[in-house]
Amino acid sequence: MTILAGKVAWHHPRTAAGYRKLTRSRAVWLGCLVSALLAPLLCIGLALSSALPAATWVVTIPLLPVVLLAFYRRHRIAAVLQAYPWQEVTAHHVVQRPSIIEIHFSEALVPTYRMIPFPARVTSDAHPELIWFAGDPRYGGVVSPVGGHYPVRVVPDKVPAEGWHGGDDVLASRVGLRRRSGKGTQT
Repeated sequence: MTILAGKVAWHHPRTAAGYRKLTRSRAVWLGCLVSALLAPLLCIGLALSSALPAATWVVTIPLLPVVLLAFYRRHRIAAVLQAYPWQEVTAHHVVQRPSIIEIHFSEALVPTYRMIPFPARVTSDAHPELIWFAGDPRYGGVVSPVGGHYPVRVVPDKVPAEGWHGGDDVLASRVGLRRRSGKGTQT
């Protein structure tokens, strides 16, 4: 594990640009879903079709909470990037579950993380075993391909019964990685 410079991840120019791109992408998704929900109402008002509203709502209503939560929780990604430095670590995706990534912080600490809300490939062809991680290994954080240009939120997939030890609980609580109860957040 290599900590990249002493500054926080947000000061890396490609990271800030990647976060802005993430924000735009989630805003477009949310706008499209809201438009898809409003279009049938317009059709009903104009008496164009009665089948369109039901078909559109069946598809968009289940997606709306996920996209709304992803749009709202993007602030947690920014908070983590503004508080923690990037660490270069080795990692690999679990073959059977594409949303799970295993990160090797040390020989004794090899947790698995779940990418939320959508799985993404965070390893690159140029560096197939390396990724950047910002956050607290006990509670999760943000991962990105080497370069920091594609931030993705990760949460622990499984926490050992005895839990993880060490780290800065105050900082993890401040950025939203840890709840008051001492458990990690899952969104």
